[in-house]
Amino acid sequence: MDFIRNQLEELGMSGPSIGYLSNIIMIIFIAVISILANVIAKRVVLKTVHRIVSNNRFKWGHIVVQKNLFQKLSHLVPAIIIYYSAYIFSPYQAIIEKSAMTYMIVIMITVLNALLNVFDDIYRTYEVSKIRPIKSYIQVAKIVLFIIGGIIVISSLIGQNPLIILSGLGALSAVLMLVFKDSILGLVAGVQLSSNDMVRVGDWIEMPKYNADGDVIDITLNTVKVMNFDKTITMIPSYALISDSFRNWRGMQVSGGRRIKRSIYIDISSIRFCTEEMVAEFEKIHYLTDYVTAKLDEINAYNMEHHINTESTVNGRQLTNVGVFREYIHQYLRNHPKIHKDMTLIVRQLAPEDRGLPLEIYAFSNDIAWGVYESVQADIFDHIFAVASTFGLRAFQNPTGHDIVQLKEDKQYSREY
Repeated sequence: MDFIRNQLEELGMSGPSIGYLSNIIMIIFIAVISILANVIAKRVVLKTVHRIVSNNRFKWGHIVVQKNLFQKLSHLVPAIIIYYSAYIFSPYQAIIEKSAMTYMIVIMITVLNALLNVFDDIYRTYEVSKIRPIKSYIQVAKIVLFIIGGIIVISSLIGQNPLIILSGLGALSAVLMLVFKDSILGLVAGVQLSSNDMVRVGDWIEMPKYNADGDVIDITLNTVKVMNFDKTITMIPSYALISDSFRNWRGMQVSGGRRIKRSIYIDISSIRFCTEEMVAEFEKIHYLTDYVTAKLDEINAYNMEHHINTESTVNGRQLTNVGVFREYIHQYLRNHPKIHKDMTLIVRQLAPEDRGLPLEIYAFSNDIAWGVYESVQADIFDHIFAVASTFGLRAFQNPTGHDIVQLKEDKQYSREY
């Protein structure tokens, strides 16, 4: 500053104009130095860092570059120059130092915020992130960071100890609890969800209360984001997964099998004992040959042992068409290439209803993909409905308008002839 004053005096200037002009020149000089330092930091230092990171085989280096962590850090260089140049302008030194310090604190908050984002993105590259997501904890850390940063900024501007401001906030704890109620509930829920492994990113969950039925795509401090199968997004409060009931289909996805549980209703009037002709036809069916032979031997042995009069089909044990049909379905499923052989496979008879006798198929497909599962299930029941008549059985169906018209036409035809 003295050098600038001397140069101005040599040029013939005098009085207050020397002071004003020297200050303006010094401000321009400091601004130019700050800009040059910022340019050097960005173009030289940052390019060098980016080059080193780009050649690194670890993924985290690219994440650091994408989040502009070092670029944000470079903004500290001009602030530091301005801070240490404040003594030149002694009347305004305190204001300049406070402003520069406040700016540096804000920059450090943004750098730490970016660092937390980098840490979260790096963590997401590991498989454990799907089991133990930490985004909620990152958000809590950000809230704490912004609160502490705000307190430090305010204390720097007013020139007070940050502890004094913190003691004042203690009196506002009730208000803070109300303001951050959802965040506190979300934090507690996040800890419970993570520690109990209740839900992960990628899980298929079903929560009818919130019309959610799809895959979890994100878990944050306050919400769990679910993409439904119709591509809509449902936001569920994190604490709702603790307080309310929901279904997680992860067990099905991990097991490798998807359950088929559906019934075919048999018209009870079509159920009867098997005749010799029917038995002869059943023996020709590939899946039933061994079963029919073994079952007939067992039945004949039983009837002979107990001296059963077989002239009446009511006496003793007999084959029924529905029993043979049930065994056929069981053998058909056992030999089906898309049915999981190591999981439960049952074809059972349920209690009769007004719609007929339910035969329930309880099995698991060996492919959990929704489209494949539906295709397998449809193919199985297509076949079952088609072969039911081979066993002399009719699938139950409530009368339709066509049935009524057909009945009327049949009656009219019988009257005419």
